[in-house]
Amino acid sequence: MISLWYPARSRNGRRAPYVTPKESELILKGKGVTGVPLDVLSRTRTHAFSGAEPAGRGHTLPLVVLSPGFTDPRSSLTALAEELASRGYVVAGIDHTYETFATTFPDGRLATCAACELEGVDDFGEKAVENRAVDVSFVIDQLTGPHAKWKGASLIDASRIAMAGTSLGGASAAETMLKDPRVRAGINMDGLMFAPIPASGVARPFLFLGQPLHSPGGTDATWDRDWEHLTGWKRWLVVAGAVHPSFSDYDLLAQQIGVDLGSELAGTRSVDITRRYVRAFFDLHLGGRPQPLLDRPSVRYPEVGFCSPETKTCT
Repeated sequence: MISLWYPARSRNGRRAPYVTPKESELILKGKGVTGVPLDVLSRTRTHAFSGAEPAGRGHTLPLVVLSPGFTDPRSSLTALAEELASRGYVVAGIDHTYETFATTFPDGRLATCAACELEGVDDFGEKAVENRAVDVSFVIDQLTGPHAKWKGASLIDASRIAMAGTSLGGASAAETMLKDPRVRAGINMDGLMFAPIPASGVARPFLFLGQPLHSPGGTDATWDRDWEHLTGWKRWLVVAGAVHPSFSDYDLLAQQIGVDLGSELAGTRSVDITRRYVRAFFDLHLGGRPQPLLDRPSVRYPEVGFCSPETKTCT
């Protein structure tokens, strides 16, 4: 299952749902969240409209594929997807079936997390990353080319395709770029690099964006290991006060329903930072528009540190 966000001709129609009440229940139970109504996530209001008529000229809109964290649905990246669509991107959010707590199909069938039973297998992360790369390539196949499955597919510029993901989805970005040359740029948001980048490297633009544990010399050594194998444009950014869910909708939503995840990014700050830096990256590498935000620290976003593996510092 995928969801598509894109520029629309009008605001007519029904607002797109965030998740169903049953999906909300399974997500909250899966994450061990108690003390809130089980359908609470289904009450989240989106800014998109279901079935809206796509807008744009043929072959002019870049495509960004979003891959969520393990067990998370595609809806967990709605805030980012809506931001990118509002700026002229087509965005495809993927539910990796049997890796989510809940995926509902149009016929009502509900798939749950069969892969959760395999999470303890030694090479689970590497295999999951490889599998997701196949999923992403399949989705790109279905959205581009002469037999595309979406009515607005002719709007997509197939020469401008990129990917971003959180957690396992972020780790899958580099693997996808290794396997699929159509993906011109990638972002890993707070994901361990389960599959090492080979010595041959990735020469296309890549961004690491994560919480402080991913700092050079920090708890996660996989970014240190793979940094030198990113041979094109690259940045390594960490966000002070962030936690793992801060790069999805869940930091913001958890605060709104009274669940403390330990984040120090109050209110909408986690969403604001993620949207701004991800959009800057894609505007630069898919749109060719200079982005000073990616060249140096910003007074508007003092939480964001630019990391240097050579000096093992983030400033």
